[in-house]
Amino acid sequence: MRVGAFFFDRASKALKNPTFTKLVVVFTVSGGGLVAYADSKSDIGSELSQASNRKKVVVLGTGWAGTSFLKTLDSSLYDVQVISPRNYFAFTPLLPSVTCGTVEPRSIAEPIRNIIKKKKADIKFWEAECFKIDPKSKKVHCRSNIGTNLDGTGEFAVDYDYLVIAIGARPNTFNTPGVTENCHFLKEIEDAQRIRKSVMNCFEKAALPNLSEEERRKTLHFIVIGGGPTGVEFAAELHDFVSEDLAKLYPNIRDLVKISLIEAGDHILTMFDKRITQFAEEKFQRDGIDVKTNFRVVKVSDKAITMTNPSTGEISVPYGMAVWSTGIGTRPIILDLMKEIGQAGRRVLATDEWLRVLGSDDVYALGDCATINQRKVLEDVSSIFQKADKNNSGKLTVRELKVVLDDIIERYPQLKLYLKSKQMKDILDLLKDSDFNPEGESVELDIERFKRALANVDSQVKMLPPTAQVAAQQGTYLAKCLNKMKQCEENPEGPPRIRGQGRHRFRPFRYRHLGQFAPLGGEQTAAQLPGDWISIGHSSQWLWYSVYASKQVSWRTRFLVVSDWMRRFVFGRDSSRM
Repeated sequence: MRVGAFFFDRASKALKNPTFTKLVVVFTVSGGGLVAYADSKSDIGSELSQASNRKKVVVLGTGWAGTSFLKTLDSSLYDVQVISPRNYFAFTPLLPSVTCGTVEPRSIAEPIRNIIKKKKADIKFWEAECFKIDPKSKKVHCRSNIGTNLDGTGEFAVDYDYLVIAIGARPNTFNTPGVTENCHFLKEIEDAQRIRKSVMNCFEKAALPNLSEEERRKTLHFIVIGGGPTGVEFAAELHDFVSEDLAKLYPNIRDLVKISLIEAGDHILTMFDKRITQFAEEKFQRDGIDVKTNFRVVKVSDKAITMTNPSTGEISVPYGMAVWSTGIGTRPIILDLMKEIGQAGRRVLATDEWLRVLGSDDVYALGDCATINQRKVLEDVSSIFQKADKNNSGKLTVRELKVVLDDIIERYPQLKLYLKSKQMKDILDLLKDSDFNPEGESVELDIERFKRALANVDSQVKMLPPTAQVAAQQGTYLAKCLNKMKQCEENPEGPPRIRGQGRHRFRPFRYRHLGQFAPLGGEQTAAQLPGDWISIGHSSQWLWYSVYASKQVSWRTRFLVVSDWMRRFVFGRDSSRM
């Protein structure tokens, strides 16, 4: 059949029958789908998968969460459709390296179609952006900037049985005037490319003969706002680029370059061990990077950045290029969804410990766009007491409590963290700490003493950091749950339901921290690994190389990244302005 006839036939059927069929849509942080044609009133999923009886999963996004989900999911069990405004996965931890030419953009990008073509069953991908989620009718509304339908809008709708939202987050400007118009962000490959071009623009402009020295200093003043891992790594990369490569190409203006790092808090890298924070600040001072702590940016114009400090007051600093890296904010589509499901007023979309969106059935949210709303022990303390009190005596013995302790810890991980933080071995130590001194396991305690024993446990509830590591683990976890959905419905493997009968189908998601790196330039990296293991220096840099190479999603990108590192060692970084 000719292509034109095929699409005309599909269009005719869609116009005659505009009903939707259920299908699964998956959205990830940086993924999307490509649609060359769709009727705005029709459900494109009904035509593409009408013969399938499998549950339909729609995935929104192709970032860390979405891609990990797709790689782990058994696609033969579901009809999977992926929608994202980008048709590739980006290895975002290497974005600072892209800004200065250490790594090329395409080396850290893997086409999403290369990933899904390796699956057992066909997975459909459409490059489009979801602009509305309708949990009541179980539809997602999307818009493609590539293909248009008969109305010329490029809009279409897709039904789902399970929806996986993994669209990530946007930069958080804290409503600071002028940030969006005058600052660069660093969340996508396109951002890194714009920064790379802007750096070279500044150097070429400063090299012109008609500028005064004051104008050259302003042009070559690079300011990074945000002392987190991204801001610190970019500042370090830029310093290496200038000192190792650009200083040789622009000898007359190399002494005019200045790099400033602005942080609102007392220190940079506050999420790391204090030893790493101290080393980073001292190294930046030796390298000539001006670290300004306790400075809050209040305004950004096209010529200067205005900031305040308790001791100096408000000051205005001229600059040539500014990069804003101060955290993440919620995307408009998520804000609209939160209003619809009763989560208005929250900072981010809330899920339960199984990554299900609170207030919406069969919708899951992963990565930076959501956070787990861990239930508090004190909220359920009466139900926990009742569940442990097998004989309904109104009293609990230590022996009875120990029987259900493992289930309680699995459901409320903050209890285990609290015991560890207080160096307690078991529940007996916890009871002693609450002024209750049981002499043996047969001693009874009432609910009031039980409440007092657990009074401070919820202080150990932790929010997961918005990192690639968390998103990837969540995507893998959810895919494994869906893979064994049928088995677990018949034989649940989760902990007992505290409120209600039976057990949960799956074990709740538990994040396992594998460590974190902070490249500091000069072939030196700080590493903080599990077990409070700290390593700083050149040896950690080689560990960083090996870990980041091994974490690439394909052998193609692995080879390209390693090749870029070798090229940089031999020839230096490319300074072409493209």
